[in-house]
Amino acid sequence: MTKKQIAAKAVEALKTEYPDAICSLVYTDPLQLLIATRLAAQCTDARVNMVTPALFERFKTVDDFASASAEEVAEYIKSCGLFKTKSKDIVEMAKMLRDDFDGVVPDNIDDLIKLPGIGRKTANLVCGDIFGKPAVVVDTHCIRITRRLGLHDLTDQKKIEFALRDILPPDESNDFCHRLVLHGRAVCTARNAKCDECYMNGFCQKEL
Repeated sequence: MTKKQIAAKAVEALKTEYPDAICSLVYTDPLQLLIATRLAAQCTDARVNMVTPALFERFKTVDDFASASAEEVAEYIKSCGLFKTKSKDIVEMAKMLRDDFDGVVPDNIDDLIKLPGIGRKTANLVCGDIFGKPAVVVDTHCIRITRRLGLHDLTDQKKIEFALRDILPPDESNDFCHRLVLHGRAVCTARNAKCDECYMNGFCQKEL
């Protein structure tokens, strides 16, 4: 079975198992998703969703964040971990959005990754969820499960992203990555893959 065939089977299996492919971060606009995803680094989405309501009530716009001090933003995100770095990135990111992008979140990866604290994972998420573009969000669940499936034998996130872009249907890739997160939490966990419960055990390469 080729990698494209395995990928096609995985796409369909995960569609059946998780029909609703949605991002677990709560947001109402592109800026909020950008910031929430930055906060989610080394932090659970559930924790981020507890923090962001008060944060976004206090800071509603790019200008609000750009005019704030990192120390003020930090007060709202302390429970997310690495809050000093994240608060500084958020303020600097807002300043760049204001000064270089007319206050608008860019719709492409090349511009998004120019923003402080924003890597390809976040850029792909924004492009996919906000702008409806083909995206491959390479997080720990994606790396682990696609490797077990036999879709690659890589460790570098950027290389994995491009390897998956080559074999996933573009119109399915973003939802596929959301479903991998759900599957990685429920079944194909890092510590104990529950292969007997998995819809993909008939073609997964994990035991081969």
